[in-house]
Amino acid sequence: MTNPSKGTAVITGASAGIGAIYADRLAKRGYDLILVARNAARLNDLATRLTAETGRSVKAVIADLNDKAALASIESILQQDKSITMLVNNAGIGSVASVLKGDVADMEAMINLNITALTRLTYAVAPSFVEKGAGTIINIGSVVGIAVELLNGVYSASKSYVISFGHALQRDLADKGVRIQTVLPAATATEFWDVAGYAPQKEAPTTMTADDLVDSALVGLDQGELVTIPTLQDGTVWERWEADRRAMTPQFANAKPAPRYASPKAGV
Repeated sequence: MTNPSKGTAVITGASAGIGAIYADRLAKRGYDLILVARNAARLNDLATRLTAETGRSVKAVIADLNDKAALASIESILQQDKSITMLVNNAGIGSVASVLKGDVADMEAMINLNITALTRLTYAVAPSFVEKGAGTIINIGSVVGIAVELLNGVYSASKSYVISFGHALQRDLADKGVRIQTVLPAATATEFWDVAGYAPQKEAPTTMTADDLVDSALVGLDQGELVTIPTLQDGTVWERWEADRRAMTPQFANAKPAPRYASPKAGV
């Protein structure tokens, strides 16, 4: 007998890798699913398997979130389906190319998926969650949002956006019953690296499996973490980073420039 549903979780980029593992774990936790991805064959196979294994309702929606019409259709689902209790913004692409080697059209497509789609889907679902006084938004970022020099600059910047956006969402929505979690994977063994142009990273000894990444992220969610970094062994490092960042904020409120910017005296 299937347990009562915890509501419906919408997962983007769900046909493989991190998204597919989230689908498996959330179905087993009692969520019905709406899975969104471009690869129809893999998405339908996943939906069929999870329905058979868990008894949950699993709907596959084939959509390219870089297509405005397709993105709008997912926004409409988020706005209208009141059974939705969770959004996992997982869809994204990356690159290892430098600014001198990367194609700017590819960079624009990355921005559209990693930033614009994530933002629009969040805006679509947030009012419904606030109205209910409950709901969870999980945004998949990356440690390169902090360690910005590691990979492609546009990719790193897009993940820095996810971190900043998550902080602002926590400010705006936490007191309204909406949970926000920003997950920051490091290198994870998925097809991301094939698309990004560095497939050997999948086999590196420092690369985490997608299963470990998602399982750790869900433990972080259960523990109430706002930002979850599964590979970071000493969590106090992040806590100090955040404390230092927040402590700097009031120091920006000055009408006069700092003494180090004083103009040199004439003739000196």
